[in-house]
Amino acid sequence: MMSKILFVDDDPLMHLLYKPHVERAGYEWVGASGGKEAIDLAACQKPRLAVIDIVMPDMDGLSTVAELKKAEATKALPVIVITGELGYYGRRQEFAEAGAAAFMTKPFGPKQLLETIGRLLPSAAKCTEPSPQSIEKI
Repeated sequence: MMSKILFVDDDPLMHLLYKPHVERAGYEWVGASGGKEAIDLAACQKPRLAVIDIVMPDMDGLSTVAELKKAEATKALPVIVITGELGYYGRRQEFAEAGAAAFMTKPFGPKQLLETIGRLLPSAAKCTEPSPQSIEKI
């Protein structure tokens, strides 16, 4: 069973950019365009990790993280907070206190995102192809 990653960003380009990499790494992608949608999806989809943008029109990232951490079903959900606004970099402590496990500033590459996901979900069940060395000969 693949681990679900909830990716929350109001910019559709961000979804187009990162979705193929996340899926190729063996995770299932669950996308949301805002905080309210993310909270609803997290409750029913039960992702293993969330990546949440800070600046969104309906509900900002801090409020979204706080709501996820209040709910029993999602309070243990690791959250990576992302932003393209350099002014938010100084608020890292505020997001950590709200429950964010990591903070990334845009632009970041798919490799950096996947490394951060892997660090927060080291034992995540991912679908990967076996390497030729791990296949026993019959």
